Amino acid sequence: MPRSSAYLRAMTRLCLALVLALTTAPALATTQEDVLSARLRTGWQMEGGRHMAALDLSMAPGWKTYWRSPGDAGIPPAFDWSGSRNVRSVRIHWPAPSVFELNGMQTIGYHKQLILPLEVTPIDPAQPVSLAVKVDLGVCDKICLPATFALQSGLTAPGAPDPGITAALANRAATAGEAGVTHVGCTIDPIADGLRLTARLRLPDPGVPEVVAFETADPEVWVAEATTTRQGHDLVAVTELVPPQGAPFALDRSGVTVTILAAGKAVEISGCPAP
Repeated sequence: MPRSSAYLRAMTRLCLALVLALTTAPALATTQEDVLSARLRTGWQMEGGRHMAALDLSMAPGWKTYWRSPGDAGIPPAFDWSGSRNVRSVRIHWPAPSVFELNGMQTIGYHKQLILPLEVTPIDPAQPVSLAVKVDLGVCDKICLPATFALQSGLTAPGAPDPGITAALANRAATAGEAGVTHVGCTIDPIADGLRLTARLRLPDPGVPEVVAFETADPEVWVAEATTTRQGHDLVAVTELVPPQGAPFALDRSGVTVTILAAGKAVEISGCPAP
């Protein structure tokens, strides 16, 4: 299948990083237990019977894990809630992540500790709720390890306030309105194996470099690392989208999420309308 130049560059960087990781790996074996610990914070009951809990990950110094859109070489986390009882849905509230550079590659994630708030909606608020999750993720330093763990806990009412969860919720991405975004316009151009997406976003300049991450409604679509420039009051970000079939496709503009990361803060924009 033909691939775009952006895809080939990303694969080249990934291969290089794997080679460097192997050549710099420590002589002693490193296990998941050495670098990662996890627990559930049971939190408190909210209005309407919903419950705010959290997944609490602690990592050894120098180690990190990844955001939902991890960048060129990151490993996206996967969550399985099927072992839960009396749970209709779980909504994850992602705190603003950090941007990392390693061996010329950009990844997005968290280091030291990640408290990931979980908004749990029960099937029957009057009945006990048991939250169970199996998590697959990656943790990386100079080498990367796949990690898997399972956690389970009852969520009792009313629970108690949790300052860690509250702080993580306060560190969420700002909405477009909260961040002063006054215009969003996206143009789409076909390329040999997909689409080139150019977003022009009008919002205040933070005065520091900005990183833009694009996500589509279809997780099978590969998204290239975006290039960004400032043109007057506008932030212009360009990426390439490559679907599994390796050909131009119909993009659901309403399903595109654009996240701007700068100075430890995030802005999340839903939808990518035509100019």
